[in-house]
Amino acid sequence: MSVASEEVSVRLSWKARAERALQRSWFPVARSMDLAHPQSATLLSRRLVVYRTASGRAVVQDARCAHRGADLALGKVQGEAIACAYHGWQYEASKGRCVHIPSLADQSKIHPKAGVQTYRSIERYGHVWTVLEDPLSEMYELEEWRGVDFEWLAGEVFDSPTGVAVAIENFADVAHFAFIHTGMMGQTRPVIEPLNVRREGLDVWMDRSLEACSGEWAKDGKCMMHYHIVTPGFIAITYDYERLGRRIVAGFPSPVAYEQVRIFWGVANERGYCGAGLAECLRIEDLLYREDLPVAATIRPREVDWDDQALEYSVPADLYTLTYRRAFKEFIQRA
Repeated sequence: MSVASEEVSVRLSWKARAERALQRSWFPVARSMDLAHPQSATLLSRRLVVYRTASGRAVVQDARCAHRGADLALGKVQGEAIACAYHGWQYEASKGRCVHIPSLADQSKIHPKAGVQTYRSIERYGHVWTVLEDPLSEMYELEEWRGVDFEWLAGEVFDSPTGVAVAIENFADVAHFAFIHTGMMGQTRPVIEPLNVRREGLDVWMDRSLEACSGEWAKDGKCMMHYHIVTPGFIAITYDYERLGRRIVAGFPSPVAYEQVRIFWGVANERGYCGAGLAECLRIEDLLYREDLPVAATIRPREVDWDDQALEYSVPADLYTLTYRRAFKEFIQRA
């Protein structure tokens, strides 16, 4: 980073720096299962189209047609291109260049700058992910999952009027179980044991045992829960059952705007998992999300106040989320 850019960085608020950093982070913009037709998406106020080409490639591009601005999500896939629904202009998947204009007699006359921005895309965990600018890191890939054959199933997408960090903290918080999740988890102890938390750069881990003895959430019995956050927007719990195998629930809030997310998420079972089936695991975790969302929607400020203007008090039960906040500030500084 140059001296000039360092000076600009110092002058910017933490919030402004966070908004800038998120532009360089991977976020999901569609579920793989929905790509039979082009999908509309918005990431950090940028309108996108997500589609699958005839060869099976998942593509993310700006949604605005370069002709008259119609939404390409209304269009149709034509081989390795997408055609606008308004006048049929076609844009190639690889670089977004306009390759065909039906009303133009001589296709060699297509303006060389006519095209749409194409973004990096990766399919993983049942979703299509993209990044708007040069990424600060590689796409999320947890080391503890490598070499294990998991089957993934994407959940219903939820909208929430919160920022990415607030959504991650809601997933990571364990002190609310005794109050929000009595329906799904039964009676859990409100007093939280000393938390086993560790951090390495942008990765934050926590291990604790599943203590819920009643409620639908605990049907498969006791296990160890291995939490893993990769800052800024990836969180997973790997449930490790001694006799049954491993299953996963993971959340990936994607910022429509700085203080508004679409919560993409999914579940996975290790091949040969002997507990509840994948559809049942999805149903249980879906109900847990639905218990969380009404309360999460009331949180103010809607995103973690990185500039420390909002007064908050914390307790030892907040250790995991507080450690995540430290990782998030490091993430901001890296950008």
